[in-house]
Amino acid sequence: MWVSVRRYASNPELASRLAEHADDVKGLISQVPGFVSYYLIHDGRDTVSITVARDRDGVDRSNQVAAEWLREHAAELPVSAPQITEGEVLVTTSG
Repeated sequence: MWVSVRRYASNPELASRLAEHADDVKGLISQVPGFVSYYLIHDGRDTVSITVARDRDGVDRSNQVAAEWLREHAAELPVSAPQITEGEVLVTTSG
C-alpha cells in the first residue's frame, strides 16, 4: 500500500470547503484505481488530506484529482501548493 499526505499550510477555509463538499470529494477520490481510504484532517490551522491506495499510481492519481478539484471548486480561496509526502506503507495496524 501507498499513502499520500497533502498539507495545505495556514488554510482553515479549505478544510471547511472540502467538508461542505464531502460527498463530491469522496466520490471523486474513491474512483481512483486502487483507492483504499481517504481522510480529511483540520488541526485548527492547516488542512491535511491523506489518501491510501494499493500502489504508487493510485496516490499519484489522487494528487492529480485533488489538484483538479481545487482548481474547479476552490479557486477563490488562497490555496498555495500543498506539501506532499508520499510513500510506501511499511507497518500497519487497526483496532
